[in-house]
Amino acid sequence: MTQRPAHLRLPMAGAAALALTCLAMSPASAAGTTLDMACQASPPIGSAQTFDLSAGVDASAPDTVTPGGSLSVTLAPEPMTVPGSVSGYTVKSIKNITLKAPLPTNATLTGARLTGGSGIGSGTPTVSVSGGEIVMSVPGPIGGGRSFTLPALTMDLTAGTSGGAVETRLAGSSYSSPGLTFTASVPILFVTVSVPTACYPSPNPVLTSTAIG
Repeated sequence: MTQRPAHLRLPMAGAAALALTCLAMSPASAAGTTLDMACQASPPIGSAQTFDLSAGVDASAPDTVTPGGSLSVTLAPEPMTVPGSVSGYTVKSIKNITLKAPLPTNATLTGARLTGGSGIGSGTPTVSVSGGEIVMSVPGPIGGGRSFTLPALTMDLTAGTSGGAVETRLAGSSYSSPGLTFTASVPILFVTVSVPTACYPSPNPVLTSTAIG
């Protein structure tokens, strides 16, 4: 196996980690809930790097619903921007974005759909249900320096027949069980490094709560 020279290994690891650490995907406005995400970037060479990221979600749901009644909940991510460069290193793009939400409590999902979204690249976004979670997948790619807005996720639900509340939040409790993932492409010297990143909300607040009654 051919071993890269030390002077190549160190810039690749350091620059990839630096670029992801400073990947400021912060919301452009504060109309909704701003979530603090704990993230970990795993460059192919060097140790994993942890960092914080802010993501905004504008969530809407009715205040109340009758037992067994129908309701819709919408989680709309706010605009974000991928930096074009960080400390002299280019961020080429991000891709394979997934955003997960657990199935709401005290309700049955009858349908899920995506609407809107802009600047998200040529891939077609999809929504699916897997392992008790609703999964939004956005292939991208989204170029460095570009602003984008992920599609809004609308869940059609049937409320439970007893009391309580229908609550929604984002998924994720650790780096190994994330609610948000993506891969960044960072050109370093003569190669482009793919850096997978996993994030989870910390803390993880309730985004909507609809009382059943």
